[in-house]
Amino acid sequence: MGDPVLEGWTDTEQAIARQAFDHAYARSIEQLVLAVRTRSESLDTAETIWALHDFLSIERHTIEGRFDFRPEGILFVFARLVKDNLLQLDELAGLDADKLSKIGAMARF
Repeated sequence: MGDPVLEGWTDTEQAIARQAFDHAYARSIEQLVLAVRTRSESLDTAETIWALHDFLSIERHTIEGRFDFRPEGILFVFARLVKDNLLQLDELAGLDADKLSKIGAMARF
């Protein structure tokens, strides 16, 4: 199954959106891997193991909620990714100026 069609988006805009989304997701996973490596260095008790488990559960929930490519919320998703420094606005270059403006404005709040 492919990506949902983003109504009102050109094929080029959809390709730009998917690529930016995928890059942000990869950055998020890279950050998680680094955090897990750091935390795993101090695993020495059952409590630290369970704490790592809890951390991973929270991160999974956060990542799954953050990365939602559904058309009705994609501008909000991009704004949040920009705000969270997982995506730069220039990675969305090629999108309609109105879309970029909305993403930039929402990212400031």
